[in-house]
Amino acid sequence: MAESILNGKRVLAVDDEPDVLDVLENEILDTCPNCEIDRATSYESAVNLMRSQEYDMVILDIMGVRGFDLLDLAVGRNLPVVMLTAHALYPETLKQSFMMGARAYLPKEKLGEIVPFLEDILSETDSLSGWGRLLKKLEGLFNSRWGENWQQTDAKFWKEFSQKTKKVSGLHS
Repeated sequence: MAESILNGKRVLAVDDEPDVLDVLENEILDTCPNCEIDRATSYESAVNLMRSQEYDMVILDIMGVRGFDLLDLAVGRNLPVVMLTAHALYPETLKQSFMMGARAYLPKEKLGEIVPFLEDILSETDSLSGWGRLLKKLEGLFNSRWGENWQQTDAKFWKEFSQKTKKVSGLHS
């Protein structure tokens, strides 16, 4: 098995639920024992850590810690950000995450598969193709959660999004 791109990286994980942070930390460290993980359970502590430390990636809960405010700060510091949510799992927050510069949007129910998602994000230099692969991987989940036609509520945006990600990935319809 090849060494993970996460080994040697420093990650900030932010969630108001310590048990979620425990799972995240265990999942990452089981595969990538040389990854360093800092944890924050509040907006304020996350801001302090982001302003005082250097990170290779930030994982943010949307609810409970003002995730979109933290996303804005992290993107302003050129950090790759993964949005993680259970309660804010909606097409609107998916779109907002993308529009604000997050590199991924993951449901908490996928925590057991977090490492391949994070590795993909860190290895991808173009966030558009990463987003395209992410949506392909999560298509079944999103369709079952939101219905097969969930993208129709903002059809123009999702059509343009799909065209851009296909173009960047070199895929053709």
